[in-house]
Amino acid sequence: MVIVLDKSISADDRAKLRAFLEKNSFHVNEIVGEEETIFGAVGRLAIDPREVEVLPGVKRVIPISKPYKRASREFKRDDTVVSVRNSRGQKISVGGKKIVAIAGPCAVETREQMLAVARRVAASGAVMLRGGAFKPRSSPYAFQGLGEAGLKLLKEAGDAYGLPIVTEIVAAEHIPLMREYVDVYQIGARNMQNFELLKRVGELGKPVILKRGLSATIEEWLMSAEYLLSSGTEDVILCERGIRTYEKATRNTLDLSAIPVLRPLTHLPVIVDPSHALGIRDKIPPMALAAIAAGADGILVEVHCDPDKALSDGPQSLYPEQFDALMRDVATLAPVVGREVAVIRKSRDDLIRETRAESGVSSAIPAASAGGKVPVCAFSGSRGAFAEQAIRQYFGENADELPLPSFREIFAAVADGRADYAMVPIENSLAGSVYENYDNLSRFEDVKIAGAVTCRIRHSLLAVAGASVGTIKNVYSHPHGFPQCADFLGKHPEWQHIDAPSTAEAAEIVAQKGSPENAAIASGITARYHNLAELASGIESDARNYTRFVIIAPADAEGTGYPFSGETSKASFIFLSKNAPGALYECLGVFHARKLNLTRLESRPRHGEPWRYTFYADVEMPEGSAEEAAALMREVVAQLSARAEDVRLLGIYRERSC
Repeated sequence: MVIVLDKSISADDRAKLRAFLEKNSFHVNEIVGEEETIFGAVGRLAIDPREVEVLPGVKRVIPISKPYKRASREFKRDDTVVSVRNSRGQKISVGGKKIVAIAGPCAVETREQMLAVARRVAASGAVMLRGGAFKPRSSPYAFQGLGEAGLKLLKEAGDAYGLPIVTEIVAAEHIPLMREYVDVYQIGARNMQNFELLKRVGELGKPVILKRGLSATIEEWLMSAEYLLSSGTEDVILCERGIRTYEKATRNTLDLSAIPVLRPLTHLPVIVDPSHALGIRDKIPPMALAAIAAGADGILVEVHCDPDKALSDGPQSLYPEQFDALMRDVATLAPVVGREVAVIRKSRDDLIRETRAESGVSSAIPAASAGGKVPVCAFSGSRGAFAEQAIRQYFGENADELPLPSFREIFAAVADGRADYAMVPIENSLAGSVYENYDNLSRFEDVKIAGAVTCRIRHSLLAVAGASVGTIKNVYSHPHGFPQCADFLGKHPEWQHIDAPSTAEAAEIVAQKGSPENAAIASGITARYHNLAELASGIESDARNYTRFVIIAPADAEGTGYPFSGETSKASFIFLSKNAPGALYECLGVFHARKLNLTRLESRPRHGEPWRYTFYADVEMPEGSAEEAAALMREVVAQLSARAEDVRLLGIYRERSC
């Protein structure tokens, strides 16, 4: 049964309720949902549900009608997102807004084969590597796999390209052998109802892909998932791989209708294996795209560099070029269905070299950075930008700066691994908010705020040698630079204002043009990089001109990371209030009830949803340890989730002033 807890339930009543249920042989899971917190109690119903309903702190009791309890949507209203970490520390999520691609050969054959396939599928966008080390075959004379040797090759190839390993387990006695190598266990169609194997694999507590049986109904499939969930794992991924029908044109019949049918029945993510469903190479890409359109959370595809010589399932294995084309099509389709394609962060040093080569910046990476001791911090602009100065003021000399052409690009650099951090301007005391970066914080779910710094901004008027205030006709700067210097510019109404991507790039443009008619509003430090003269300094309208920067990091980075340690001082949220009277008032009441001071509240139009707004909020944290802050914010998120939609804690962090 599902026990919905009252929002005001005390810790003591919560503990007593759990003890009562466990005493009556129920296994209890506490689930914090978007709208309410529940106890999912699974076991033989030996008591009257009304005995539970009258206990303090219980709002209502809902019997679970489905035979599959833990797998049912009644048990857990919110979708399950299964997370798997790769060898680079990145968290790969199956479910949610991401579409994942799992690819590789049917069977592990040789070291050269695995490394070649892993390299190609990783380059095309796969986020996990599949391959069989133990192969259940219809014929006892067919290739049965390499066993442990195959597992070792699979693991080596996966680690080389940051791909977690997916492989099928065919017998419980293989578990001790596979533990060291496998990230995600696959239960094949023939073993879907091997209940003893399901129980043993479930006990491992690791993610499991459960393929639908050859002739299994959806309910039978979910009952098999129940075996896994009841045995210990919480991370089950359902995989539709075609069912056996009278049709002979394809290997099996791909039942894409199962995806929308499953959605209201279960919270578990669903992926599709079109390779085993179709069995014909050129039919696989269109059905993979159809699966995404139907709502699948990902695809499981067989890829081989030389399918004609494959030891298993060659006719249904895509060539790497076909898989690459398929992934480009998936990337095009994903936004249409409101999703994004998950990506693996490449080796950071390789990506830095690529980015710098494209930007014309030295591709050399400092030895300390290559060894992972010095973090790379991206910023928008070129050398001398205020963000670069903020990096140095915040990190000291212990960071390697990576200049990139736009704000969106620095967010992408953190998300894909080119940078450990990025320095992001969020607001200026004179010009106001940098709205583009509020939107980027909402758009990029793969990043979090790890720190903040407020820096004094001093502007200068820069020009080539020989220029004077009297020769200037055009002034270049970032759009935020002009209002910050409004009083100075007001004395020269004849000057034309021309926007540049950043103040540093404005100085670069002026240096390249070499004309005394042009000037830039930028930092005086920038003049040294471009051999410019400082015609005037301190031209900002108010000496109290400050820019607040936030430091972003990968959302899945463990801990707060260098150099952010010690007590926290701020927390930031984004949330979508419900479209109802008093909805925003109720959301803000969550902060008021805990006497948390909101220092900033911004609203931004929600993309694709006219007249709906995402709110960004900064909160001052009370004194206490990082652990106490995290516990408090978990409570805030739970309460806010009950009153709002799409709640996201952007980060709990320290803020400094320069």
